[in-house]
Amino acid sequence: MLTCQRHLFSLPDGIHYLNCGYMSPLPKPVEEAGLAGLLTKRVPSVIGPDDFFNGLEQIRVRFARLVGVTDGARIAVVPSASYGVATAAQNLPVSGSQNIVVTAAQFPSNIYAWRRVAAESEAELRTIGPPVGELRRGAIWNERLLEAIDESTAVVALGQVHWTDGTFFDLDAVGARAREVGAALVVDGTQSVGAFPFDIAELQPDALICAGYKWLMGPYSLGVAYFGPRFERGVPLEETWIGRVGSDDFPRLVDYQDVYRPGAARFEAGETSNFILVPMLNAALELVGGWGVEAIQAYCRGLTDTLVAEAGALGFGAEEGRWRAGHMVGLRMPQGVLPQELQARLAANSALAQSVGSFVTP
Repeated sequence: MLTCQRHLFSLPDGIHYLNCGYMSPLPKPVEEAGLAGLLTKRVPSVIGPDDFFNGLEQIRVRFARLVGVTDGARIAVVPSASYGVATAAQNLPVSGSQNIVVTAAQFPSNIYAWRRVAAESEAELRTIGPPVGELRRGAIWNERLLEAIDESTAVVALGQVHWTDGTFFDLDAVGARAREVGAALVVDGTQSVGAFPFDIAELQPDALICAGYKWLMGPYSLGVAYFGPRFERGVPLEETWIGRVGSDDFPRLVDYQDVYRPGAARFEAGETSNFILVPMLNAALELVGGWGVEAIQAYCRGLTDTLVAEAGALGFGAEEGRWRAGHMVGLRMPQGVLPQELQARLAANSALAQSVGSFVTP
């Protein structure tokens, strides 16, 4: 059982922060790791060749453990979710006779790359939305998603939960259908991994991309990605020195190599060995792994179930428990109540104004 961990954060008294879907507050151990990294950079002579690699390898091991990957070599450290998605899009072939399936109103990071691919290849981009006007729409939305995947589908790209309201997508079923027709499954785990269980071995995505600053409790501008067997001969977005075989042998860096480093390290951006951000993400992954994702989900579910019950008594509606994640919840307004009015009422209380986020749901 996970209990309240407020003592590990520097939130001001009176602030009850409920918006990790926007970004997480910085845990004290993560902040301390960043400060230590900053002080290290102050004296560059203490930074050796191994320091460009060791922190990244630790991230691979910790993230692999978090998502059930046995081979940490398939993990890449990426600067953003959009960078990881763009890497996947560059390396997945799509022809004009095929289609790409996405869910409606996804976060733009998992849309724009597929729009470009569809336009350049003249493939169809299928955007699958929920039923209009339905309060409990998760089941129907999942059914529509499965129906949209056919023998002409090249890629299915979605999140494990919807970023605006926590609607759950059954990746077991979606992945099985994608594999049945030979389509690649690309998952944006930014709004779930770290707070909602994700098992690579069970769900078998071809790529899983996560920004690090939300539920992984890490810094902004650093995230993590898994690239499966489809990407073993992939081409990175950048041709970096550190992405080549032998890059750890500094005296021989100008013995230029055409061969990439094995695994997903080839996909990392230049200067990924950030001496401030890498220690921060390592500290964050260690913290989340220590709490346990199942325990985090159970704790969050206790909070949101209470919210749903009390909001329901006031006339607000929410998705049924089977089809919503425990760490995110979207409330449907009572008839006649406008979102702007509710926001104004919340803004009258400064503590609530700083803790509650709002998005327009599809």
